[in-house]
Amino acid sequence: MSQLKFFIPVGVIVVLAAIIAIGLAGTGMASPRAGAARSVRVQVRSGSLGRYLVDGRGRALYLFEKDRGGQSACYGSCASVWPPLIASGHVARGAGVSAAKLGTVARRDGGREVTYAGHPLYFYAGDSHAGQIAGEGLNQFGAPWDIVSPSGKGIDR
Repeated sequence: MSQLKFFIPVGVIVVLAAIIAIGLAGTGMASPRAGAARSVRVQVRSGSLGRYLVDGRGRALYLFEKDRGGQSACYGSCASVWPPLIASGHVARGAGVSAAKLGTVARRDGGREVTYAGHPLYFYAGDSHAGQIAGEGLNQFGAPWDIVSPSGKGIDR
């Protein structure tokens, strides 16, 4: 009987972890090692600061001014606040997104991060739904963060 008490909580934890991982994978926000989304979509949305890039669910995409040479400078605690847009499959583009500017780059912690005009792309954990740009202009982890225009440049508030 004591063995049964141990297995039930462990089983519940395993099921909950699987549900969370599946939910994150669908957003492209999964940890690079946790199994990334099979494919992601980058599209354009219009808002108070003009036109900017979003994922397939309308969540704003950001660039980190500390990134150099197309490589991410955001790992560890930075990546927990600014999760990278990860794709293990096709990266689709919506109207207004340049195919020539869209790509991926290998991350040193695993996975392939989506890039635009050479900038690795990130979400902001403080944006809870489509259309939010709460991370715009924040200076965290050593440099500013900006939403990305369709030209590939950061938009400053």
